[in-house]
Amino acid sequence: MSYELGHGTGPLKGLRVVEIAGIGPSPHACMILADLGADVLRVERPGGQMLAGGSHDLLNRGRPSVALDLKNPEAVATVLELVENADVLVEGMRPGVAERLGFGPEQCHRRNPRLVYGRMTGWGQDGPWSQAAGHDMNYIAITGTLFGLGQVKEKPQFPANLVGDFGGGSTYLVIGILAALLEAKASGRGQVVDAAIVDGTANLNAMTTAFLASGNFREERAANLLDGGAPYYDIYETADGEHMAVGALEPQFYAQFVELLGIADTAPDRFDLERTDELRAVIAARFRERTRDEWCAVFDGTDACVSPILRMSEAPDHPHIKGREVFVEHEGIVQPQPAPRFSRTRATLSLPPAPAAGAHTREALVAWGVADVDGLIERGAAVQVGESPA
Repeated sequence: MSYELGHGTGPLKGLRVVEIAGIGPSPHACMILADLGADVLRVERPGGQMLAGGSHDLLNRGRPSVALDLKNPEAVATVLELVENADVLVEGMRPGVAERLGFGPEQCHRRNPRLVYGRMTGWGQDGPWSQAAGHDMNYIAITGTLFGLGQVKEKPQFPANLVGDFGGGSTYLVIGILAALLEAKASGRGQVVDAAIVDGTANLNAMTTAFLASGNFREERAANLLDGGAPYYDIYETADGEHMAVGALEPQFYAQFVELLGIADTAPDRFDLERTDELRAVIAARFRERTRDEWCAVFDGTDACVSPILRMSEAPDHPHIKGREVFVEHEGIVQPQPAPRFSRTRATLSLPPAPAAGAHTREALVAWGVADVDGLIERGAAVQVGESPA
């Protein structure tokens, strides 16, 4: 390939980011930065990550893959050379690992005092569990967030890894990096962004924390306004075994909902808490009379706050999703567009995910101004896919 800096578009065009490859939230954060125009250089171990998805791994889109053996002092020296010309470094290792390898915050800041050093972990850089292993559900469990998720009273239901890894994790890392970059423009000094999933998830759950503090929240599932406790904010099965999502909270939206559903004259008063189960049964019975598509035709474009629950494979063809081009086909893969959107500096998809770790080693290191790239490859500090070290 022919790789050049500045290939992306969007408001972060010109920003340089060194990504020490990881899994989950840190690559998702770097995907967002690359989507928005930043030049992100992904430094991977030779052979790639355990969960690498190759050319279908959308979390790795938008940036070149460089394979460096970080146990080799020359490879570590290369990372520090990259840092000299970077604005941001992102790593998702356990606390202390980057320092032991030789590119921790102090080592990097000696080379570039303006560097924003982003650290992505589950537990954070300190605390009793900071050195323990964990995954999304572990992190959201101890923040109190997982307990209330799901409509099954017997046990919580976890939403894959969306709430922790990406909601409380990568999203907050990106917020922290952008805030630190803004501050660095004024102060001339970089700093460390300690993005922990436990911190971000607790912050993400602030509204529920407020409900609890006010006394208007029951610590049980399917018992509150937004967790399925209210019949007018729930999921209902249709005649064909599909489902509709109902979010008719406000009085005017609820009035339109029951009118279009055809139960305006028979539905119990929704504020009569003793008849909540009866109201839910009436709504459920009515939804089972028609298919999902038939109900879509009834509620399409109305203020009743009813929408079909679509499979991932169906979502790109929904009229609104299609009309807004939420998904596009890029390099043969249907994938989500960069978000959010900008009026002047429109972000577009650029490089596809690398087919293998080290696919762009030579071209990317040369573009970033690294000296003696051929020598690094020959001595095994760097690996270019398709080439063997001398």
